[in-house]
Amino acid sequence: MSTSRYASLIPVLAVLGSVTALSVGTSFAKQLFPLIGAQGTSALRVGFSALVLLAVFRPWRWTTTRADAGAILRYGITLGVMNLLFYMALRTIPFGIAVAIEFCGPLAVAMWSSRRPIDFVWVGCAVVGLLLLLPLGHGAPLDPVGVMFALGAAACWAMYIIFGKRAGHLHAGHTVSLGLCAAALVVVPVGIAHAGMALLDPKILLFGLGVAIVSSAIPMSLEMMALKRLPKETFGILISMEPAVAALLAMGLLAEHLTPLQWAAIGCTVVASVGSTMTARRAAPAVSVTGA
Repeated sequence: MSTSRYASLIPVLAVLGSVTALSVGTSFAKQLFPLIGAQGTSALRVGFSALVLLAVFRPWRWTTTRADAGAILRYGITLGVMNLLFYMALRTIPFGIAVAIEFCGPLAVAMWSSRRPIDFVWVGCAVVGLLLLLPLGHGAPLDPVGVMFALGAAACWAMYIIFGKRAGHLHAGHTVSLGLCAAALVVVPVGIAHAGMALLDPKILLFGLGVAIVSSAIPMSLEMMALKRLPKETFGILISMEPAVAALLAMGLLAEHLTPLQWAAIGCTVVASVGSTMTARRAAPAVSVTGA
């Protein structure tokens, strides 16, 4: 009995580990901003993540049709732009708030086709949370440019989910590894143009490799393992904790302290995400939903 309970906890711990690793890796990545900027940091993260996952999954083992290549290309480009916009947002707004705003993307996808009364409750929670975060003059206003970058990342996350579903018939490792290669083709040139030769500093390269492993390779691998063992609804509820986890870790690692109003906004986002997951109609499983 105890062995069975322990085995059932493994996928839950995997999701929590994924959320924690993503938040820790991104918090460390922000420390590179003064040296190579958000663009250079994003380039290292996406570029090294692509190399690591290529080595792990070896996608050349699978046949890729022209239609599949097109789906993966759209998925990957969207993933790359999402990562870049998210890191640009982190320059001027707190990590936890950026994650909460970005979560509006998957929430919008979840709610788009829904017409049940209960779903409008979750929409209302998400809207309230977003309004509390937007720079509308209440409390300490957030940087409008940073908020716009975060909203852009949210829009990309929504498209990333849609494009990911279109490639959902492929093996997850096949899609994610090739998708990250496509993402690197978008992000790495931008990072090189911004940071130049600073990207070749051995210490920065080593730090960037660590960021890529902790914030991309580990979370994606843990999520893929959890998705095979957890109901989609349970997985969605656990992953909904990401904004709160990000805010808590950023408070400890980056000294980013939020106001009570901002914590309330993050709470609204988490409630909306958990609620929409619990009441969602069952659908086909989707590709990994790791955020930026």
